[in-house]
Amino acid sequence: MSTPKILVVFYSRNRSTEQLAQAVAEGAMELGAEVRLRRAREVVGPEVMRQAPGWLENATTMNARYEAPTEADAEWADAIVFGTPTRFGSISSELKAYIDGLGGLWFQGKLNGKAGSVFGSTSSRHGGNESTLLSIYPTMAHLGLIIVPTGYADAVMFKAGTPYGATHVSNRDADKPDDDHLAVARFQGRRVTGVARALQGEREAVPA
Repeated sequence: MSTPKILVVFYSRNRSTEQLAQAVAEGAMELGAEVRLRRAREVVGPEVMRQAPGWLENATTMNARYEAPTEADAEWADAIVFGTPTRFGSISSELKAYIDGLGGLWFQGKLNGKAGSVFGSTSSRHGGNESTLLSIYPTMAHLGLIIVPTGYADAVMFKAGTPYGATHVSNRDADKPDDDHLAVARFQGRRVTGVARALQGEREAVPA
């Protein structure tokens, strides 16, 4: 059986979602997956970014660290794991712009049968983590992805995260993900990889 290929594509402004993404990638690699870790790019210019302290500087640093996600990355992957900060209870525009650019692959049926999962973070308690993850579920369904939630399939899920995916509350960027939240993200990476491996032999048999 071939090595599962996992695309972890995220947007992060102040590193909380980035750290969850790194942990998801680590979990996938624990099960032998080949991982591509990509950061979605800004959809506004520097003049807007300068209005939020640290945004431009952090973006510059992270964009030097990660390649931008491409359509080819999504076609390559057996599973796609999306990561986003909460934006008014929903997905960030940066990540959504990348997903919207996958219409060509969707039209050709090339995403059908791949595994899909999502994780995220928010600045404030009750700031919309669960609604944000759930807002991406319909999008994954439209793409033809097989949605892989975390559920309560590991004991660590009773300490942190949600049954929909790994999450974190940064308390206005004062707190970074702790060991429990990172453990949930690593579990999510392992879980998605296991499902992707099981699906590898099935995708070709499912009509587009």
